[in-house]
Amino acid sequence: MDFADSEQERLFRAAVREFVESEVVPNASRWEDTHTFPYETYRQMAELGLCGVSLPAEYGGGGAGKTLFYIATEELAHGSAGLSTAYLVACGISMDVICVNGTEDQRHHYVPRCSAGELAFFALTEAGGGSDVALLQTRYRRSNNGFVLDGVKTFISNGEEASFGIVFATMDPSLRHKGISAFVVEKSVPGLSVGKKENKSGQHCSSTTELIFQECKIPRSALIGEESQGFKIALESITRSRVSVAAQALGIATAAYTEALNYATARQAFGKPLGQLQAIQFMLADMATQLEVARLLTYRAAWSIDHNRTAVSQAAMAKLYASEAAGRICHDAVQIFGGYGYVRESPVERFWRDQRVTEIYEGTSEMQRLAIARHIFNP
Repeated sequence: MDFADSEQERLFRAAVREFVESEVVPNASRWEDTHTFPYETYRQMAELGLCGVSLPAEYGGGGAGKTLFYIATEELAHGSAGLSTAYLVACGISMDVICVNGTEDQRHHYVPRCSAGELAFFALTEAGGGSDVALLQTRYRRSNNGFVLDGVKTFISNGEEASFGIVFATMDPSLRHKGISAFVVEKSVPGLSVGKKENKSGQHCSSTTELIFQECKIPRSALIGEESQGFKIALESITRSRVSVAAQALGIATAAYTEALNYATARQAFGKPLGQLQAIQFMLADMATQLEVARLLTYRAAWSIDHNRTAVSQAAMAKLYASEAAGRICHDAVQIFGGYGYVRESPVERFWRDQRVTEIYEGTSEMQRLAIARHIFNP
């Protein structure tokens, strides 16, 4: 077994880390405090090739595997979780739908736009159904020239910033998963508007909004795959994106651990560095161990995806463990900082807030356990 990064992965990680340290870390707190999306920084990411790194080369992408995309997600999260969320939604789950299931025309049209730095949304969740995808109520009907959408999507990342995205709708809610289809929709289309913007605990630089569809007319060419394939398309895309969230959680947790280690080394308590106290050493030892396990699970799942192997349970394990481990690590980082960890000026306070949602989106921890249990009993 070879657990080392390839030369390409090592050089890519170093390049992204250098960019994050120079362009993201110094500005992340300001973006969060002002709830401002860093368009200029995102444009620089596109120029570096980050936005298209894993998209097919024949359509204008970088042509690399998903592992490089997960590495970029992890490193971006080390600097700004909100920026990494915008990235993993736009360049990950949204474009996966198009690249895997879209038509040639859709790939030729949207891959270059994403690679150039346009953001995308993934509109699946609704007020009445998050984990239970089959409950969605957004309707579509056929028209002479295409389709008409009506409904409201909630908790949509990049809802403000995106210029296009993926929308899931049903022909008839009584059909549950059998009635769902997927569409690619331009943000500028008449009948589509941005509704309520959520006031979240963390990740403030990345918008989370409602998207409202009122007699929203889209062309027949907007359909992705065949009608009634939407449920399958959504679940396959979410599986790959769960590894993105695992990588994001790993990035947040690594940042929290690093800050805690540096603080424990510099802070004096009882006449010696805080890190010489056994209680603190044990906390840091547990944090380091959990980081290592999360990393192995995350990149094993990434390897499986890049080698076209079934990765449903591996992705669920990676997402479950990495997100919950990040919660424990961020908690302990705040604890090591003491009172200073509870004030907004402290980076670990931001990591603590940013991490929490990694246990919720792309399937809650409970949904991951359900997916893992199903694999145990039906391997």
